[in-house]
Amino acid sequence: MKKDRTLVDLQKLSKHFTLPGGKVFRAVDQVSLTIDSGVTLGLVGESGCGKSTVGRCLLRLYSATGGRILFEGRDITAFSRGRLEYARCVQAVFQDPYGSLNPRMRIKDIITEPMLVQGASTGQERRKRAEELVDVVGLKPDHLRRFPHEFSGGQRQRIAIARAICLKPKFIVLDEPVSALDVSIQAQILNLLMDLQDDYGLSYLFISHDLSVVEHISRNIAVMYLGRIVEQAAREVLFKDFRHPYTEALLSSVLPADPRLPALRFLPEGDAADWDFQDKGCLFRNRCPRALPICSNEVPELVEISPGHRVACFQTAGS
Repeated sequence: MKKDRTLVDLQKLSKHFTLPGGKVFRAVDQVSLTIDSGVTLGLVGESGCGKSTVGRCLLRLYSATGGRILFEGRDITAFSRGRLEYARCVQAVFQDPYGSLNPRMRIKDIITEPMLVQGASTGQERRKRAEELVDVVGLKPDHLRRFPHEFSGGQRQRIAIARAICLKPKFIVLDEPVSALDVSIQAQILNLLMDLQDDYGLSYLFISHDLSVVEHISRNIAVMYLGRIVEQAAREVLFKDFRHPYTEALLSSVLPADPRLPALRFLPEGDAADWDFQDKGCLFRNRCPRALPICSNEVPELVEISPGHRVACFQTAGS
């Protein structure tokens, strides 16, 4: 069986922010992940866990505090020259289809703006590309003359997707791309993204707090809690053989598709840990009813318990 080629490799990526008073906020702390060509990695967790910060580091909107981001084997954290070259390969679709489009620009100009920024196209080439892309994402040619306020949320997200694929990228960061849409529209956008992946061989980082959505589109899933990855596995493994208590808590919030199946009933206690927890032990220990004494003193390492299945939990490591 042919092994997938690694496209993106995060190696102990960290992003810290200094708050007033000098306290350090570790939004992302020692995160290691790989994304293969043509594959979707789902990144899930509660709001504020650092998912979007990982995406912004990949997009070079944030500079990493530590670690490395390798793209096709090249360290992009060291890029200075060639940044536009990287921008051609990596694009983004953001959560808010209303705020991510310039209200003063026509759709034709929004979709082809990346070509204009790259400076290697004529007006005729941009018009032709815009006509191709609206057809690809399920819109009509006459839509190119309109402005964003004339479209629904789902249509606006299709426009954002058309803009993202304008330069024929290899990798797209999808940051909560369907969370602002109605459920029926969510399915349409997810199916469009999967079709585009098949047609163009795209790789996705799909960021979401909704496990049912992530299950639908992702081959591999990483679970993030307060800046760290606590579990990662293939989709089929994670949903059937999860090992971290936080993963169990997330799955407990999702009703089973088959009403005859019993629902999980594990709910975490209390609130998310204060960031002062970071150097003292497991971040989830104050919410975990099965915490061990060692959880208060040592930080669990993310270890591989079976091929492709990694968990950061002392209970799993000791079982």
